[in-house]
Amino acid sequence: MSQKDPCQKQACAIQKCLQANKYIERRCEDVIRDMRKCCEVHENSVCCSGFAKEHKSKDTDINSIEA
Repeated sequence: MSQKDPCQKQACAIQKCLQANKYIERRCEDVIRDMRKCCEVHENSVCCSGFAKEHKSKDTDINSIEA
């Protein structure tokens, strides 16, 4: 039996919000924030792959500044 991705609900909410708001991200900050929170808890979620890359990129940028 296949298991539903734990962050799929949040990913769908982002898509719905963006479509409803002509893809203006700032109008969907609350649902994007919810997705980030879900991805912090469920790091292995397929839906979080883009958010995981974003997080690693920020870590790399911070480490470059500290060096």
